[in-house]
Amino acid sequence: MGALSIVIPALNEAENMKPVMDSIPFEKLQALGWSTEVVVVDNGSTDNTGEIARELGARVVWQPERGYGNAYKAGFEVAVGDVIATGDADCTYPFDKLPELLDILVERDLEFITTDRLHPANRESMKNSHFVGNHVLSALSRVLFGHRFRDSQSGMWVFRRYVWSGLDVRSPGMAFSQEIKNDAARAGYRVLEVPIEYRIRRGEVKLNALMDGMANLLGLFTHRLRKPARGAARGEELAESMKV
Repeated sequence: MGALSIVIPALNEAENMKPVMDSIPFEKLQALGWSTEVVVVDNGSTDNTGEIARELGARVVWQPERGYGNAYKAGFEVAVGDVIATGDADCTYPFDKLPELLDILVERDLEFITTDRLHPANRESMKNSHFVGNHVLSALSRVLFGHRFRDSQSGMWVFRRYVWSGLDVRSPGMAFSQEIKNDAARAGYRVLEVPIEYRIRRGEVKLNALMDGMANLLGLFTHRLRKPARGAARGEELAESMKV
């Protein structure tokens, strides 16, 4: 099928590196024709997150400038796969479902898949404050950007690498998650949202519900006021250049 880069931001997630890496179905992906690299972005950890990830076979990128968006930008910059998949290093996202998500991407000729955690089966895996906040931000995203995504805050995406070059995603922090999917939809890429299992977090919670929620709220309005990215037109140019 092609080359896959799995980009995972990590901040003090040493205890989670092994279960996260163990959850990636490398053999199944290879059998389906996907060569796979894992890029772990160490976002200024004070434990040995980076060292453990490297020992487990990941390619480690050091990004000392803290922030969810900063970590992803550093990871996307070095990713070599023609498809990029993402997820957190806290064991919440089902990397074992990547073969199914990739099949959907290819079979339906999509460019960007995002995922939905906000269905009843996952209710016990999310705090009440996060659950309510996610619904509020997602509803506002639908109004402002004209898409139908149920979960604007999900951190698991699968997309063709050229899409990233056609977007204008600026947030250095948690708002990066809503911004990348809102921008992909507004830019005219072929997008789809797929429900996933969301699992109970392992280790220390990094999210500050109030501060991150307010930053995301402000980010929605500032993003909406920006001129749309070149999007799909730029993506088509890059897709053609990658075939040469």
